[in-house]
Amino acid sequence: MAQKEHITSIGGQAVIEGVMMRGPFKTAVAVRKSDGEIECKIDENGTKKHNWFLKLPVIRGCVSFIESLIIGMKALMFSAELIDIEEEEEQTSKFDEWLEDKLGDKIKDIVIYVAVALSVLFSVGLFILLPTAITQGIQGILGKIGLDGFSKTGTFVSICEGIIKMLIFLSYMYLISKMKDIKRVFEYHGAEHKTIACFEAGEELTPENVKKFSRFHPRCGTSFLLFVMIVSIVLYALLPKFSGAEYSALQRLFYRMGTRLLLLPVVAGVSYEIIKFAGRSKNICVKWLTKPGLWLQRLTTREPDEAQIETAIASLTAVIPEVEGADKW
Repeated sequence: MAQKEHITSIGGQAVIEGVMMRGPFKTAVAVRKSDGEIECKIDENGTKKHNWFLKLPVIRGCVSFIESLIIGMKALMFSAELIDIEEEEEQTSKFDEWLEDKLGDKIKDIVIYVAVALSVLFSVGLFILLPTAITQGIQGILGKIGLDGFSKTGTFVSICEGIIKMLIFLSYMYLISKMKDIKRVFEYHGAEHKTIACFEAGEELTPENVKKFSRFHPRCGTSFLLFVMIVSIVLYALLPKFSGAEYSALQRLFYRMGTRLLLLPVVAGVSYEIIKFAGRSKNICVKWLTKPGLWLQRLTTREPDEAQIETAIASLTAVIPEVEGADKW
């Protein structure tokens, strides 16, 4: 199935042995089972509409980010259920039986929201609180050698935190990319990008056509994370300084951590608006702005095989709206 060349609002995510695609009206998760069959689960996105406040620029980015986390976690859980990742003879514990008896079908929703909360806490700790604490430690060292005037400037703090975040992020992505199971997920990530690119080009969705396209896509979540880091460097540099002999090192640390947590929704919202604009624009300057995100995708994507491409096609085909152009970005 092909349509006219256009930029689509359909986005996706790689899951365990499959791909999730989210269109304007439907969300589909296609998973390649161990017997080679593709199972596709399709859900209606619902008719619930956000009020005018939640549609405002920046605010809508925060809402979209939270929704994406929840939908992505549900897709991951569905794919995990179809893949045999447990011991065949594993027995259900009494605790599991008690949870099933007390919570019933609600247990899946609880697990999803707990998993989302834990992932957010982990990310905040690793990419916000840890860089802030390390930066303060560096300031303490520079202060002892007579460079405290320079190290206390907002520009130094913001750039130092940004560099540390980038190093942590790149190291994290590099290390997990070496894991066998993650390599498979990154291959499906590449299949997702190539399939969407083929659809946007208006070509028929066949494995042969999809193979011709790049596995790098400007509206990838990896690019979004990079924008988050860049935006955070700029915004944090503009924060008022909280220094002086009357404040202890611990007070300054709490101030920095607190302000960064409070500004996190703003950072996410602004980053969303930037990547939304970049996805629409054909301007040469904007294309160069998205280059670092595309380079970063060399870590988070791999070239897929034909079976993986077929899985991505099955997922995307399921969410293409009946009315042509209803998915335009």
